[in-house]
Amino acid sequence: MDDLQLPAINYGALAPMLILFGAACLGILLEAVLPRGRRNGVQLTLALVSLVAALVAVILGRNTRTVTIGGAVAIDGPTLFLQGSILLLGIVSMLLIGERAVENGGAFVSQAALTVGSEKDLRQAGSDPGNTEVYPLTIFSLGGMLLFVAANDLLTMFVALEVLSLPLYLLCALARRRRLLSQEAALKYFLLGSYASAFFLFGVALIYGFAGAVDLASIHAAVADPVRNEVLLFGGLALVAIGLLFKSAAAPFHVWTPDVYQGAPTPITALMAACTKVAAFGALLRILYVAFDGVRWDFQPVLGAIAILTMLTGAILAVTQTDMKRLLAYSSIANAGYLLVGVLALNKEGLSSTMFYLVAYGFSVLAAFGIVSLVRDADGEATHLSRWAGLGRRNPLYAGAFSFIMLAFAGIPLTSGFTSKFAVFGAAIEGGQTWLVIVGVITSMVLAFPYLRVIVMMWLSEPGESTPTVSIPGFLTSAALVIGVIVTLALGVIPAPLLDLTNDAAQFVR
Repeated sequence: MDDLQLPAINYGALAPMLILFGAACLGILLEAVLPRGRRNGVQLTLALVSLVAALVAVILGRNTRTVTIGGAVAIDGPTLFLQGSILLLGIVSMLLIGERAVENGGAFVSQAALTVGSEKDLRQAGSDPGNTEVYPLTIFSLGGMLLFVAANDLLTMFVALEVLSLPLYLLCALARRRRLLSQEAALKYFLLGSYASAFFLFGVALIYGFAGAVDLASIHAAVADPVRNEVLLFGGLALVAIGLLFKSAAAPFHVWTPDVYQGAPTPITALMAACTKVAAFGALLRILYVAFDGVRWDFQPVLGAIAILTMLTGAILAVTQTDMKRLLAYSSIANAGYLLVGVLALNKEGLSSTMFYLVAYGFSVLAAFGIVSLVRDADGEATHLSRWAGLGRRNPLYAGAFSFIMLAFAGIPLTSGFTSKFAVFGAAIEGGQTWLVIVGVITSMVLAFPYLRVIVMMWLSEPGESTPTVSIPGFLTSAALVIGVIVTLALGVIPAPLLDLTNDAAQFVR
């Protein structure tokens, strides 16, 4: 017993995750001891401070390259870059979540257990302060995302998947208005997410049967020199991919996305569109590039077909949408397809360009949903496209910002959307995936139509009696919008610093 040596744990490498999980636990304790009137300010401060502290920990550990906790967690270039991206996007998302000036009481219900349509429910929709449990729940989810992109074995990845998902299921049900729609969205997300998690876990079992282990290095070795039936390998990989593609909103596992994006509180929709996508693709990159690169010729055609289906589904169905949040949902689906094009390049350029795309798209979509939360009438957010007609003449500043974000989504030059698409398509061509690039260019042209339709509607239509106003944003929403628009412009005009950073970070460790 005296000679027993336990593997050393690198707590410095784990610091960002430990900070967030610790802050989330502290936030839950504060819910029990703080008076209701003080909770929002304290919880928001705690959330922002913990996110900034975790980001500082990532920056300080930027040169760390290690595998710790018995091989369960890998800290390398992609891990650190993706964790930093999640934290930056999480800070901006938290600004939207913490906003209370746009709608009295905020976007969240005052008590989660209120019966829809009851007298208390109607009263809280008007003035009661919003639920503050959203802050520790959000921090828990972000902590799970940090672990998700760092997981170096499949069981740790599954635990992280549940840690990031369960709080999101709850958060989707907490919209202050349109309570039934919000609860329906949460239920759909929970049921379909549970099935996806079950597929993932069953795939882990099959891969364990093939490799005799669940850590990615052992799986890589087993793939290189198989001694067991490869049916277990391909079956397990397919099931694990289903779980990750569900979180990525890739077709045909995308069916939850429009309903959940529409029904969830808009700040939570923004959080899912930005941060969850980074986490999902970060895990997918690690699995494909580290564990299963030895069978790339087997999964490339299948995932390529999924990428094409995802791009087509997102682009074509976006044209038919009449609700702004559903339009952005199908845009998110199409962008998942473009990200898959970068992933399937299966080279260093594919890895770096995919990470660049995740950051560029994340800031743009946060700004888009931030503006959506401001377009309101007496009943709350006005998300039907017909209500946006003439908005540019009433509120040219915010209509101009939204038009710029739409142009970025369309991939117009001098925006981050153009740079990111150019990067992933270039990497895919170099990786021999020209067929995916051709489909990507065609679907980008189709997808430009609904974006341009919104711009034309805002600027060239006369405002009517039903045209809503744009609420005066509070400081938090204003900060989120300024950050999103500036980053979208900067990454279109001077993308080289971030491209260099992603290129330097594009190296996994085993």
